[in-house]
Amino acid sequence: MAIGGNPPSVVSSLVLSNTMKELLEIPSPSDIDQAYQRIRTFAHRTPVLTSNKINERVGSELFFKCENLQRVGAFKFRGACNAIFSLPDHLTNQGVATHSSGNHAQAVALAARLKGVSAHVVMPENAPTVKVEAVRNYGANVTFCTSTLNARESTLKQVVADTGAMEIHPYNNKLIVEGQSTASIELLEEYPDLDIIVAPVGGGGLLSGTALATKYNKPNVHVVGTEPENADDAYRSFHSGTLIPVKNPDTIADGLRTSLGELPFRIISNKADDIVTVSEAAIIAAMRFLWERMNIIIEPSSAVPLAAIFEGKIQVSGKKTGIILTGGNVDLTNLPWQ
Repeated sequence: MAIGGNPPSVVSSLVLSNTMKELLEIPSPSDIDQAYQRIRTFAHRTPVLTSNKINERVGSELFFKCENLQRVGAFKFRGACNAIFSLPDHLTNQGVATHSSGNHAQAVALAARLKGVSAHVVMPENAPTVKVEAVRNYGANVTFCTSTLNARESTLKQVVADTGAMEIHPYNNKLIVEGQSTASIELLEEYPDLDIIVAPVGGGGLLSGTALATKYNKPNVHVVGTEPENADDAYRSFHSGTLIPVKNPDTIADGLRTSLGELPFRIISNKADDIVTVSEAAIIAAMRFLWERMNIIIEPSSAVPLAAIFEGKIQVSGKKTGIILTGGNVDLTNLPWQ
């Protein structure tokens, strides 16, 4: 007999319901420490690079945490790995499912393969081809939808209903936030005297994780989020104190087109110091500058923090600034300067 006389199916539903509620809680310092220990076997400890040319241009020391060299080519592997390996087997034995324009999709696909479970991914029809192909190469089942948040979420709901898979939300998920926080933990271990840490913000998993890890360990470090002007919901939400969804985002930074999540919004509102926006021209210029001057491949979303510094939106002169380069999955047949 099940606990309290309930049949097994009811108990299973109650367990899942409680799990989903727990996934919307703010991670504690110990949660983040455990995530760091949990994923270190699987995730790369990515290098931190510098550029004398860039330092001369901005009058500061910039330290680039190269998550473009992470597994699947993006920081997203950290969160997906932590989420999938944190969940008990009975919640993932029917597989896992998510929606993503690409990097989180790849991350979930690889982490699921490492754990030995199936992955189901909903992707917008305008997702970069290079990312769609990578998701399939990692063994995931891909379902396409129109390029709106409502379409992503409704399609994912149907996929979950059809498969029984466990949803791994790309950013509105405590376990994802914990995993993303580990990039900043590594950065601060190598450079504990940073004055500022800058990260892009889309759904908010990275910025919220960055803010938590930084403020828990180095509360005096300034944490700044950066966002395209053409997808500025996080900026407007942060400065108004009200969560505002994105509408018709039209930015080259495809990884930042998603609306800020409710859990990341709560964390960012409390822990981040500022969010600024940048122009499309500045994103392209910063992306090209990093390709040419540092000889590293980054995608447009990765260039947004440096674009903010180049545009003078963040004052870094005389300060030590860490920047998280979020990914390097680029469609080489569709570069913005071709």
